[in-house]
Amino acid sequence: MKENVFDVLIYLFENYLDRDTEQAPDPDEMRTELLEAGFPQREINRAFDWLETLGAQQPMRAASLPAFRIFSSEELAKLDVECRGFLMFLEQNGILTAASREVVIDRLMALNEEIISLENLKWVVLMVLFSQPSEEVAFARMENLVYESFPGYIH
Repeated sequence: MKENVFDVLIYLFENYLDRDTEQAPDPDEMRTELLEAGFPQREINRAFDWLETLGAQQPMRAASLPAFRIFSSEELAKLDVECRGFLMFLEQNGILTAASREVVIDRLMALNEEIISLENLKWVVLMVLFSQPSEEVAFARMENLVYESFPGYIH
């Protein structure tokens, strides 16, 4: 098995985080289940660190003016034209704000992946929006994009 942090995050999101329950899942139980599912301890720890950092982010506030984003050389190396175009599409369509876009980029860069796929980008956007209490509508719209084929954006 060659699971990485992203695989652990997807497993956690699909099995724990996207549930409509009031009681938070026990982290120790989640870690045990992940180990039993075959995920390496190192990747489990990295995934929990990733989620902890996401949870520590301040609530996102919408910018009052549109913002133009210039990507760093490290970001350009990880995010291809398709990913950058999709981020722009999400922002132009009101799913991401400039502030939430920055959180998404921060979390993408923290994945330790050489190149971020469009599919991984979509999941990270979904996780970021899910973590923000005031982003229910944007989350629902993004959820549709993740779970359904969406050929309507231009890159």
